[in-house]
Amino acid sequence: MIAGALSCGSDGTDSRPSEWLIPVEQVFDGGVGIDGIPAVDNPNFSTVGETSFVPDDALVVGVFHNGQAKAYPHQILDWHEIVNDEIDDLKYGLTYCPLTGTAINWNRVIDGNETTFGVSGKLFNTNLMPFDRETNSYWSQIRLDCVNGEHIGTEIEVLPVIETTWATWEQAYPDSEVQNTITGFSRNYQDYPYGDYRTNDSNIIFPVDPLDDRLPAKERVLTILSNSTNIVYSIELFDSSQVIIDTIAESEILVIGSKADNYVVSFDNIGLENVQAVADALPVIAEDGDGNRITMHGEIVAGPLSGKQLNLIPGFMSYFFAVGAFYEDIEIYNE
Repeated sequence: MIAGALSCGSDGTDSRPSEWLIPVEQVFDGGVGIDGIPAVDNPNFSTVGETSFVPDDALVVGVFHNGQAKAYPHQILDWHEIVNDEIDDLKYGLTYCPLTGTAINWNRVIDGNETTFGVSGKLFNTNLMPFDRETNSYWSQIRLDCVNGEHIGTEIEVLPVIETTWATWEQAYPDSEVQNTITGFSRNYQDYPYGDYRTNDSNIIFPVDPLDDRLPAKERVLTILSNSTNIVYSIELFDSSQVIIDTIAESEILVIGSKADNYVVSFDNIGLENVQAVADALPVIAEDGDGNRITMHGEIVAGPLSGKQLNLIPGFMSYFFAVGAFYEDIEIYNE
């Protein structure tokens, strides 16, 4: 149900700062209020072997840092949308919008100050608008910036994630920690709260403008943004495991994916040649002509360059309609 556009008049109904970077009449109130969808600030984890509530084909969002892997099941993110967490020195807020299918990891250190993020209950182009608890500024998840408040105009630092199925993740990262259902809140994490939303292209709950129909609305795509080019790579391109070599902002990148294993990741190339996909060797997903074997998180684990780390480009997976609304000039990669 659309609860209505956000009112920011001068009659005292809203105390937000008056300056916005987006049309305020297009900011909708989801009807739950600030923290009505509660973020998880102290996540609990289990081992892969202890995790039984996640079906093989369910999606998880993985974070890999300093040799440590953590997985966050969509089943929990669907109900909480933000998890504030850390690995060693990396402080991050994993933001997830079930209405746009976007899992984007944000650095929680802004202008030198550590903060946490909460769910504002507001939506722009049906996409999550987090707020930071340090200043109560509003942010736009897919715009990747602050759109109202003290931090207005500040761009967020995006950190890499890997989104894939539980079956793929547990095979690739058997030593991973997995967020469990001990969240401090009573939710049915076996129940998806949005009905047929994931598969019904006509079911878009809140207004979206413009609505890009070049691909099916709910087709999952990897989006890569740069100063010169914004481009999406549909998971449908990777019907069999495949490597796409492309150039963005004069830099050569590797886009590696598998529809069967349900992932698409991208790396800055470091001069590797004749890179081919590798099947059935997780976490290894590709190998070059010299025998350098590349994992899902970009580490070279065999070959002459063993120990090198490719830069995992911090793109994000989403439903196509979502990025089409935010980036009208976005290109669709075609082979």
